[in-house]
Amino acid sequence: MTKAVILGGQGEVLEGKLQNKSLLKIHDKAMIRYVIDALQETQCIDEILVIGDVEALKKLALDPSVRLMQSSSSLIENIQRGIAAFPGERILISTSDIPMITKDALNDFVMQSMDLEADLCYSIVEKETLKARYPEAKRTFVKLADGVFTGGNLFFVDTGKIDRYMAIGRKMLLHRKNPLRMCSLLGLKCLMKLIFGKLSIEDIEKRVEKQMKIRGKAIISTYPEVGNDIDKPEDILMAEKYII
Repeated sequence: MTKAVILGGQGEVLEGKLQNKSLLKIHDKAMIRYVIDALQETQCIDEILVIGDVEALKKLALDPSVRLMQSSSSLIENIQRGIAAFPGERILISTSDIPMITKDALNDFVMQSMDLEADLCYSIVEKETLKARYPEAKRTFVKLADGVFTGGNLFFVDTGKIDRYMAIGRKMLLHRKNPLRMCSLLGLKCLMKLIFGKLSIEDIEKRVEKQMKIRGKAIISTYPEVGNDIDKPEDILMAEKYII
């Protein structure tokens, strides 16, 4: 069993994109509730911490076992707060904008992560997998030597190793929508391999270990829900279509 941190917030629309969107309603239910419900149904999570607008979250009448912590305006700082809450443990970190997520998808990612001796596990989903289930989904895809992938919304981290990767982690998060900028942080060789379609998952993992002194592993999820988040107002209509 392990702990889970959900990165949550308020709901508003800014310049066509949803910001701090966990309280937006889908079928009259706050988006973050779908994520919490799925986590509570798993066999691998025994504690949930939500970092968000505490006063707003209290109005959702969540299960008393769900811990709440006030968020800041900084994504990095909120991640650090979640990590600090569970020192020396390996924990799941999830975004709050994946209302289609299921207990099976969560169990699969956590169990694969726990079986690996890795400091950081990052979920990715193949384009074919995601498009087969959600053909209208608009995502940023990256062509690697192993296939075409999009980043997932689940992470599994060793909180005891956080200091080793937060410096570059800040830059990675800043450029998370720009694969070329992200890859450039790993060096020119990785960037050139990416441009020519020769960069492999193993290449990235080896470079991360050499540069950041941590063992990072990409986990290819066969569950498309892991890679399909709610980013724009029209995505809510898509979510209502698939959530029964």
